[in-house]
Amino acid sequence: MRYTKLFIPTLREVPSDAEAISHKLLLKAGYIRQLAAGLYIFLPLSWRVLNRINRILIEEMESINAQEITMPILHPAEIWQTTGRWYEIKDEMFRLKDRNGRDMCLGMTHEEIMAWLASKEIRSYRELPQIWYQIQTKLRDEARPKSGILRTREFIMKDSYSFDADEEGLEISYKRHAEAYHRIFKRCGLKFYQVQSDPGMMGGAYAHEFMAPSPAGEDEIVICDSCGYTANIEIARSLPPFINFPEWDVTEEIYTPNKKTINELSDFLKVPPSLFIKALCILSEEGLVLVLVRGDQELHEKKLTKIIGPFRPATKEEIIDHFKVEAGYIGPINYSGRIISDFSLKGGIFITGANKKDYHLRGVKPDLHFKTEWHDIHLAKEGDFCHKCKGPIRIERAIEIGNIFKLGTKYSAPLNAVFLDKNGNEKPLIMGSYGIGPARIAAAVVEQNHDEDGIIWNKAIAPFDIHILPLNMADTRTVEIAESLYKNLSEIYNTLTDKHMDVLIDDRNVRPGVKFKDADLIGIPLQVIIGERSLKEDYIEVKIRRTKELIKVPLFRSEAAIVKIYYETE
Repeated sequence: MRYTKLFIPTLREVPSDAEAISHKLLLKAGYIRQLAAGLYIFLPLSWRVLNRINRILIEEMESINAQEITMPILHPAEIWQTTGRWYEIKDEMFRLKDRNGRDMCLGMTHEEIMAWLASKEIRSYRELPQIWYQIQTKLRDEARPKSGILRTREFIMKDSYSFDADEEGLEISYKRHAEAYHRIFKRCGLKFYQVQSDPGMMGGAYAHEFMAPSPAGEDEIVICDSCGYTANIEIARSLPPFINFPEWDVTEEIYTPNKKTINELSDFLKVPPSLFIKALCILSEEGLVLVLVRGDQELHEKKLTKIIGPFRPATKEEIIDHFKVEAGYIGPINYSGRIISDFSLKGGIFITGANKKDYHLRGVKPDLHFKTEWHDIHLAKEGDFCHKCKGPIRIERAIEIGNIFKLGTKYSAPLNAVFLDKNGNEKPLIMGSYGIGPARIAAAVVEQNHDEDGIIWNKAIAPFDIHILPLNMADTRTVEIAESLYKNLSEIYNTLTDKHMDVLIDDRNVRPGVKFKDADLIGIPLQVIIGERSLKEDYIEVKIRRTKELIKVPLFRSEAAIVKIYYETE
């Protein structure tokens, strides 16, 4: 491809609202343009990247015997109503009516549609297992689209769905997808983690996310380097630091005038925050619940929601009505309602509110002085330890680039997607769901692979393999050698992409500095530099974009040398 024929609208400055590195560089390098909030146009360079990523996706899906189909984006509401998600999903779903007044929606995912298809076509265990996949547009009305193509309202997704006769079959399909995802992300040049995750609106009993560490990520993941435990912070378990408890043998009131917060109490009593019980008064559908966490820990609201359902903090008036005292002095002693405590309080001796203004109780032992339910409800944080091996944990921000879910019968049962087993009994299909965002992969690669000059693409997904830079288009010999290399390199078979080399030649009549700057910005892995000075000594230069290493290549064997460097380069 010739630069003069390719649409690459590079920018010298990017919009001030672009924050993520990938957003800035993809705009600056002429890969994307924004149409509206969360809506992006993929220009020729980025579409070439996405096509290469999609090719990898197709190859790896076919390696596990997945079959490609395509499903409509526009869905009738009744299918979503049958599973209940029409009512569960709120503003994120785009809803509309057709000309006949029929409720419709734009698909944000395709579990319902796939299960509907299976209900019409699969009849017997002999037809199982099945894996169907598509690479399709999805739409989600994000409340706060941001970070360029990392969080959008319209996006492309590879989503696949497995149908099995039993849980053992689902386990095989799940494992095969996980292994395929590992190969996909490695081929794309990403550093990533497979982490335990919350199934969320997808439902099902078990899920994992694939996370690419990056400061631009909206998720946080907990990692233990000692044993390999990884989890999204939404479900991660941890052990808070160990406490040497004082020998408080009796329970006694202590005067704490106007001291309501943990920090105020800690400073006043010269006692570390970890020796306090933080009492939180919340209201759920069942009424008031007293929630207790250690003073140096924070409540994980999503964990608590899974236990008691939706809730809200009690108001000042509601707290006083129940406890006859302000929030800073409430505690579990003599409270007859439901109490939920974090495991970090088990076996300890603490200070807690005395349910009396300006007083707290010292020497309180959970299970002895009050009865409680025990749950993991604290938020894992730096300084905590792994609940499996007790090694230190660390927390990284990360970009979600893929997910896998064990759905079970959540969708097949309501949509009557059933089959006859070996004994002639009718059973619901056991489903799995598996998603990957190609654009998220591209953005995550940029986040992890760039320098001050621009993007550094992995060879497998770069828009071109080789970038030829003739520095003086007015010099006949320079142009002739550049054109010969362009023709011959383009005819060489590329085993990475299973086709001929993709070569870009910068045939613009511009200064060498402009060509160098644009070449580094768009990030093609190998640059072939043809200058008059080097040609006088019968060599050209090959620059490795990632390392900036310059390699002199004799002119008489330049093509073979360039190809050798290409395949030897990371």
